[in-house]
Amino acid sequence: MPSIKPTASISVTALYSEHHRWLFAWLRGKLGCGEQAADMAQDTFVRVLLRDQPIDNHAPRAFLSTIARGLVIDYWRRSALERAYLEALAQLPEQYYPSAEEHHQTLQTLEQIAALLDGLKTNARKAFLLYQLGGMTHAQIATQLGVSSRTIERHVADALFHCYQLRYSAG
Repeated sequence: MPSIKPTASISVTALYSEHHRWLFAWLRGKLGCGEQAADMAQDTFVRVLLRDQPIDNHAPRAFLSTIARGLVIDYWRRSALERAYLEALAQLPEQYYPSAEEHHQTLQTLEQIAALLDGLKTNARKAFLLYQLGGMTHAQIATQLGVSSRTIERHVADALFHCYQLRYSAG
C-alpha cells in the first residue's frame, strides 16, 4: 500500500519573498493601478497571516490569486457602489449633500446591503431592490421583469429569507 506523503507547507515569509513580485504584477494587470495593486497585494498577505493555517506549497500562486481575486471583486463592487452613490448625490441640490461622516456611513451601509444580497439570483435581487427601495408593487415589478406576480412574490420572499439567514447566522 503506498504511503500518503504530507503536503509540504511554506512559511508566510517564504511565500511573500518568492511570490510578492508576481502577485503585484498580476494585480496591476487586473486593476491598472500600481498603488492599488500594492495595497491589494499587502491585503492578500494579511489575509494569509490571519488564516493561521499551514500554507500548502503545492500551488502557491493559485492560492494567492484566489485570495486576491476575492479582494479585487470586493474592490470593484465597492467602486461601483460608490460611483452610483456619487451619481445620485450629483442630482441633489447642494444644501442636501450629506456630511463627510454621513457620506462614509451611507457607503458602509450600501456595502453591507450588497454583501447581504450577494449570492442571490439576479432576478431575485432585482425584485427585492425594486420592491424595497423602488417602492414598486409586485405587479409593476412583474411587468418590468416579464414574469408573473407570483414569481415576484417568491423572489422577494426568498431574498428576505436569504438576508434573515445571513444576518442571524453571523450574529
